[in-house]
Amino acid sequence: MPTAIDGVMRRSNASNADHRGAFTELWRSSQTAQLAQNEQFVQANLSRSQRGVLRGMHFHRRQTDLWMLIGGRCLAATTDLRRVAAEGARATRSQVVELTFGDILYIPPLVAHGFWAFDETLLLYLVSNEYDGGDEYGFAWNDATAAIEWPAGEPILSERDRTNPFLDEVAETIGATDQAT
Repeated sequence: MPTAIDGVMRRSNASNADHRGAFTELWRSSQTAQLAQNEQFVQANLSRSQRGVLRGMHFHRRQTDLWMLIGGRCLAATTDLRRVAAEGARATRSQVVELTFGDILYIPPLVAHGFWAFDETLLLYLVSNEYDGGDEYGFAWNDATAAIEWPAGEPILSERDRTNPFLDEVAETIGATDQAT
């Protein structure tokens, strides 16, 4: 199902439950093949976050992410940065969606992403590039330009997320990097 940001797709998967438990099909390559233009996912990661953790805002220039919530509940935020290099930080568009068990979120390159864990959260995510650190970027989770409506309160943050630059600085970096390639 399309979202307010072009290329970001959300899908809820049904669980089939009986007296033994439940079965949920999380992902099929045919579900994302058209979106990813047959891009292959090459690495799987598992993020476990306690209640109140905020991870983000992170983005990649060359990597697609496919998030699958396999435990808990979170508020996922995405911010479209694809026009920032040409038009500046004010060209961003953000959205938030609540994810629960079985939900998937497809995130294309240059769409920043992060989440706030309402409960202990398990997020399985597939990525289109193996991690090497060379395609890791971020901006401040509370940057007013992105206008993300996070829940009230102080989140638990990593040092990286606590010290990420503001979006205006990231806009300059994206522009400089685009000109260099």
